[in-house]
Amino acid sequence: MAAGCGHIRSTELTRSKEHRPPSPVNVTVTQLKANSATVSWDVPEGDVVIGYAILQQRQDGQMQRFIREVNTTNRACVLWDLAEDADYIIQVQSIGLYGESQASKRVHFRTLKETDRLPSNSSNQGDITMEGLDKDRQLQTGEIIIIVAVLLMWAAVIALFCRQYDIIKDNDSNNNKEKTKPSSEHSTPERPTGGLLRSKKKSPSVNIIEV
Repeated sequence: MAAGCGHIRSTELTRSKEHRPPSPVNVTVTQLKANSATVSWDVPEGDVVIGYAILQQRQDGQMQRFIREVNTTNRACVLWDLAEDADYIIQVQSIGLYGESQASKRVHFRTLKETDRLPSNSSNQGDITMEGLDKDRQLQTGEIIIIVAVLLMWAAVIALFCRQYDIIKDNDSNNNKEKTKPSSEHSTPERPTGGLLRSKKKSPSVNIIEV
Protein backbone atom coordinates (compact mmCIF):
# COMPACT_ATOMS: atom_id res chain seq x y z
CA MET A 1 0.00 0.00 0.00
CA ALA A 2 2.76 2.41 0.85
CA ALA A 3 4.46 1.78 -2.46
CA GLY A 4 1.17 2.28 -4.29
CA CYS A 5 0.49 5.62 -2.56
CA GLY A 6 3.96 6.77 -3.36
CA HIS A 7 3.45 5.89 -7.01
CA ILE A 8 0.16 7.83 -7.19
CA ARG A 9 1.71 10.92 -5.61
CA SER A 10 4.66 10.90 -7.96
CA THR A 11 2.27 10.60 -10.93
CA GLU A 12 0.24 13.60 -9.75
CA LEU A 13 3.38 15.65 -9.32
CA THR A 14 4.52 14.71 -12.81
CA ARG A 15 1.19 15.73 -14.33
CA SER A 16 1.13 19.03 -12.45
CA LYS A 17 4.60 19.84 -13.73
CA GLU A 18 3.60 18.97 -17.27
CA HIS A 19 0.58 21.31 -17.16
CA ARG A 20 2.42 24.26 -15.68
CA PRO A 21 2.82 27.17 -18.07
CA PRO A 22 6.32 28.08 -19.25
CA SER A 23 8.18 30.95 -17.66
CA PRO A 24 7.51 34.48 -19.00
CA VAL A 25 9.97 35.86 -21.53
CA ASN A 26 11.14 39.32 -22.58
CA VAL A 27 10.79 40.75 -19.09
CA THR A 28 11.57 44.46 -19.29
CA VAL A 29 11.31 47.49 -17.01
CA THR A 30 10.12 50.79 -18.48
CA GLN A 31 8.82 54.20 -17.33
CA LEU A 32 11.38 54.46 -14.60
CA LYS A 33 10.71 57.14 -11.99
CA ALA A 34 11.91 57.91 -8.48
CA ASN A 35 9.20 55.86 -6.76
CA SER A 36 7.66 53.70 -9.49
CA ALA A 37 8.39 51.58 -12.54
CA THR A 38 6.46 49.44 -15.03
CA VAL A 39 7.27 45.77 -15.61
CA SER A 40 6.12 44.03 -18.80
CA TRP A 41 6.61 40.52 -20.19
CA ASP A 42 5.46 38.07 -22.85
CA VAL A 43 3.86 34.63 -22.51
CA PRO A 44 4.54 31.86 -25.05
CA GLU A 45 1.55 31.10 -27.25
CA GLY A 46 -0.61 28.04 -26.72
CA ASP A 47 -0.55 28.10 -22.92
CA VAL A 48 -3.49 29.05 -20.76
CA VAL A 49 -2.42 31.77 -18.34
CA ILE A 50 -4.88 33.17 -15.81
CA GLY A 51 -2.61 35.50 -13.89
CA TYR A 52 0.90 36.39 -12.86
CA ALA A 53 3.14 36.64 -9.82
CA ILE A 54 6.02 39.09 -9.36
CA LEU A 55 8.83 38.80 -6.85
CA GLN A 56 10.27 42.24 -6.12
CA GLN A 57 13.35 42.63 -3.94
CA ARG A 58 15.81 45.39 -3.16
CA GLN A 59 19.34 44.41 -3.98
CA ASP A 60 20.54 45.35 -0.50
CA GLY A 61 17.98 42.91 0.94
CA GLN A 62 16.11 45.50 3.03
CA MET A 63 12.70 44.87 1.44
CA GLN A 64 10.99 42.06 -0.44
CA ARG A 65 7.49 42.08 -1.94
CA PHE A 66 5.41 39.41 -3.61
CA ILE A 67 2.64 40.53 -5.99
CA ARG A 68 0.07 38.00 -7.19
CA GLU A 69 -2.97 38.59 -9.40
CA VAL A 70 -5.31 36.05 -11.02
CA ASN A 71 -8.23 36.21 -13.44
CA THR A 72 -6.42 38.72 -15.62
CA THR A 73 -4.82 38.79 -19.02
CA ASN A 74 -2.52 41.69 -18.25
CA ARG A 75 1.09 41.37 -19.30
CA ALA A 76 2.31 44.39 -17.37
CA CYS A 77 2.29 45.69 -13.81
CA VAL A 78 3.14 49.03 -12.19
CA LEU A 79 5.42 48.82 -9.15
CA TRP A 80 4.66 51.52 -6.57
CA ASP A 81 6.26 52.75 -3.33
CA LEU A 82 9.79 52.15 -4.52
CA ALA A 83 12.76 53.77 -2.83
CA GLU A 84 14.48 56.64 -4.56
CA ASP A 85 17.81 55.92 -6.29
CA ALA A 86 17.76 52.24 -5.26
CA ASP A 87 18.64 48.95 -7.01
CA TYR A 88 15.91 46.30 -7.44
CA ILE A 89 15.68 42.76 -8.77
CA ILE A 90 12.44 41.27 -10.10
CA GLN A 91 11.27 37.89 -11.37
CA VAL A 92 7.92 37.10 -13.00
CA GLN A 93 5.89 33.87 -12.94
CA SER A 94 2.87 32.89 -15.03
CA ILE A 95 -0.12 31.38 -13.23
CA GLY A 96 -1.93 28.64 -15.11
CA LEU A 97 -4.85 26.34 -14.37
CA TYR A 98 -2.63 23.78 -12.66
CA GLY A 99 -0.06 25.92 -10.95
CA GLU A 100 2.65 28.48 -11.46
CA SER A 101 5.54 28.48 -13.87
CA GLN A 102 9.18 28.64 -12.99
CA ALA A 103 10.45 32.14 -12.23
CA SER A 104 11.80 34.13 -15.14
CA LYS A 105 15.34 35.36 -15.38
CA ARG A 106 16.34 37.96 -12.82
CA VAL A 107 16.02 41.50 -14.12
CA HIS A 108 17.89 44.35 -12.47
CA PHE A 109 16.87 48.04 -12.56
CA ARG A 110 17.56 51.22 -10.61
CA THR A 111 15.07 53.93 -9.72
CA LEU A 112 15.74 57.58 -10.47
CA LYS A 113 16.39 60.49 -8.14
CA GLU A 114 13.69 63.02 -7.40
CA THR A 115 15.60 65.63 -9.40
CA ASP A 116 15.87 63.38 -12.46
CA ARG A 117 12.98 63.89 -14.88
CA LEU A 118 14.22 61.61 -17.64
CA PRO A 119 16.53 58.58 -17.81
CA SER A 120 20.19 59.39 -18.34
CA ASN A 121 20.35 57.28 -21.51
CA SER A 122 17.74 59.39 -23.35
CA SER A 123 20.13 62.02 -24.72
CA ASN A 124 17.67 63.48 -27.23
CA GLN A 125 15.01 64.02 -24.62
CA GLY A 126 17.63 65.61 -22.38
CA ASP A 127 18.49 68.07 -25.14
CA ILE A 128 14.82 68.92 -25.55
CA THR A 129 14.57 69.53 -21.81
CA MET A 130 17.60 71.83 -21.86
CA GLU A 131 16.16 73.73 -24.80
CA GLY A 132 12.92 74.17 -22.91
CA LEU A 133 14.82 75.50 -19.89
CA ASP A 134 16.73 77.95 -22.12
CA LYS A 135 13.46 79.19 -23.60
CA ASP A 136 12.03 79.69 -20.12
CA ARG A 137 15.08 81.69 -19.12
CA GLN A 138 14.79 83.84 -22.25
CA LEU A 139 11.14 84.49 -21.48
CA GLN A 140 11.98 85.50 -17.93
CA THR A 141 14.72 87.87 -19.15
CA GLY A 142 12.34 89.46 -21.68
CA GLU A 143 9.69 89.96 -19.02
CA ILE A 144 12.22 91.67 -16.73
CA ILE A 145 13.29 94.01 -19.57
CA ILE A 146 9.65 94.93 -20.28
CA ILE A 147 8.98 95.64 -16.59
CA VAL A 148 12.07 97.85 -16.31
CA ALA A 149 11.08 99.78 -19.47
CA VAL A 150 7.58 100.37 -18.13
CA LEU A 151 8.94 101.61 -14.80
CA LEU A 152 11.33 104.00 -16.54
CA MET A 153 8.51 105.34 -18.69
CA TRP A 154 6.33 105.97 -15.64
CA ALA A 155 9.25 107.68 -13.88
CA ALA A 156 9.71 110.01 -16.89
CA VAL A 157 5.99 110.81 -16.95
CA ILE A 158 5.96 111.59 -13.23
CA ALA A 159 9.06 113.82 -13.56
CA LEU A 160 7.48 115.72 -16.46
CA PHE A 161 4.27 116.19 -14.50
CA CYS A 162 6.16 117.52 -11.46
CA ARG A 163 8.09 119.96 -13.66
CA GLN A 164 4.91 121.27 -15.27
CA TYR A 165 3.30 121.59 -11.85
CA ASP A 166 6.22 123.67 -10.54
CA ILE A 167 6.03 125.99 -13.56
CA ILE A 168 2.29 126.53 -13.09
CA LYS A 169 2.78 127.12 -9.38
CA ASP A 170 5.48 129.76 -10.02
CA ASN A 171 3.25 131.58 -12.52
CA ASP A 172 0.39 131.66 -10.04
CA SER A 173 2.60 133.07 -7.27
CA ASN A 174 3.91 135.85 -9.57
CA ASN A 175 0.37 136.84 -10.56
CA ASN A 176 -0.70 137.02 -6.92
CA LYS A 177 2.25 139.30 -6.06
CA GLU A 178 1.33 141.73 -8.83
CA LYS A 179 -2.26 141.90 -7.63
CA THR A 180 -1.27 142.73 -4.04
CA LYS A 181 0.87 145.83 -4.86
CA PRO A 182 -0.33 149.22 -3.29
CA SER A 183 -2.98 150.94 -5.33
CA SER A 184 -1.56 154.45 -4.59
CA GLU A 185 1.10 154.03 -7.24
CA HIS A 186 -1.48 153.86 -10.00
CA SER A 187 -4.40 155.91 -8.49
CA THR A 188 -4.98 159.60 -9.22
CA PRO A 189 -4.84 162.11 -6.35
CA GLU A 190 -8.02 162.60 -4.54
CA ARG A 191 -9.96 165.78 -5.26
CA PRO A 192 -10.97 167.82 -2.29
CA THR A 193 -14.49 167.40 -1.11
CA GLY A 194 -17.15 170.00 -1.56
CA GLY A 195 -16.61 171.46 1.90
CA LEU A 196 -12.97 172.14 1.24
CA LEU A 197 -13.80 173.74 -2.06
CA ARG A 198 -16.21 176.11 -0.37
CA SER A 199 -13.69 177.05 2.26
CA LYS A 200 -11.20 178.07 -0.38
CA LYS A 201 -13.64 180.44 -2.14
CA LYS A 202 -12.65 184.06 -1.84
CA SER A 203 -15.12 186.40 -0.12
CA PRO A 204 -16.32 189.24 -2.23
CA SER A 205 -14.10 192.31 -1.78
CA VAL A 206 -15.39 195.91 -1.49
CA ASN A 207 -13.31 198.57 -3.09
CA ILE A 208 -13.77 202.09 -1.64
CA ILE A 209 -12.88 204.88 -3.96
CA GLU A 210 -12.21 208.25 -2.36
CA VAL A 211 -13.22 211.36 -4.23
